Amino acid sequence: MTIAIPSALKVETRTKVSSISLFVAFAVLALGLAAPFLVSRGAVQDLFFILTMLVLAQSWNLLAGYAGLISVGQQVFVGFGAYAMFGAVILLGVDPLLAILIAGFLSVLLAIPTAFFTFRLYGPYFAIGTWVVAEVVRLIFAQWKALGGGTGTSLPREAMRDMAGVSLLRDLFGMKPAQASDAITYWLALMLAAATIGFIYRLLRSKQGLGLAAVRDNEQAARAVGVDARRMKALVYLATAFLTGLAGALIYVQKARISPDAAFSVTDWTAYVIFIVVIGGIGTVEGPILGVILFFLLQNFMADYGSWYLLMLGLAGILVMLFAPRGLWGAFSDRTGIQLFPVRRTLVGGPSIHQGGSSHG
Repeated sequence: MTIAIPSALKVETRTKVSSISLFVAFAVLALGLAAPFLVSRGAVQDLFFILTMLVLAQSWNLLAGYAGLISVGQQVFVGFGAYAMFGAVILLGVDPLLAILIAGFLSVLLAIPTAFFTFRLYGPYFAIGTWVVAEVVRLIFAQWKALGGGTGTSLPREAMRDMAGVSLLRDLFGMKPAQASDAITYWLALMLAAATIGFIYRLLRSKQGLGLAAVRDNEQAARAVGVDARRMKALVYLATAFLTGLAGALIYVQKARISPDAAFSVTDWTAYVIFIVVIGGIGTVEGPILGVILFFLLQNFMADYGSWYLLMLGLAGILVMLFAPRGLWGAFSDRTGIQLFPVRRTLVGGPSIHQGGSSHG
């Protein structure tokens, strides 16, 4: 009997569908870059809304769906990032685009003491703790007279007019300052959304992603095999603070007007985000993408129904949780096996044994 050398085992996450979806994603990205030249200004603003909500939803999904940290206070980083951007522009004279990046890093600095407090709480107490922190920060900014206090303030017109890139678009394509500003913020939202999805997908496919999944499924068991659960959760919390702070600053560059109640709105920046993740599919990269599209369509279809709009959203969320606990994408994936962003690891290859005769002299 002759035994062949076993073939090497390989761990793969990519599938044929995911390879095809990668090319589709690049095509969509290229088309998205051309959108300001192809569609109306109103459509660009709608796309901006979808992309920024997608960033918020992917960030919350990473926090809750993979790290098991259910937060109802993520509006703290939206509001803080927005106010940090306003402060840098109004008080320091910084260009709004640079101020967005500053806001992201300052949001991480805010997340450090926030994590020190909230990480001492577990389960529903953690969720309540994050909301309390958000309310405290909102009250602090409501007292800051230099940024409008409780009534808020607006970005200076000259800051928006002189924002990096506006004059270039005006000279090259004849865009008006407002139209150029919308195009620039849209492109930034597109890049931020693509970077957020890429970062999360790469993280989930890494060794750290394995540790994160272990912490989510069974924290005690994960610690028993050497995973530093607290460190993993802290890193995810800081990463989501950075992404959410960037998104908040970008949203309010586009709005150009801020107030504490709007910037720290639990409905706009947390409740809607949770709804998007729940109906799309928590714990999946694809879920928030599907969820934000459905949310946008529902919002536009039912916006004229007043308070019934919120009731219908709530009913839709309840029905999904009852009949598709893993969200619409989760139900679809379970039935078809299709994953556009697969993170499950599969062993490919293995030992092969070949039998053959052998003669002895």
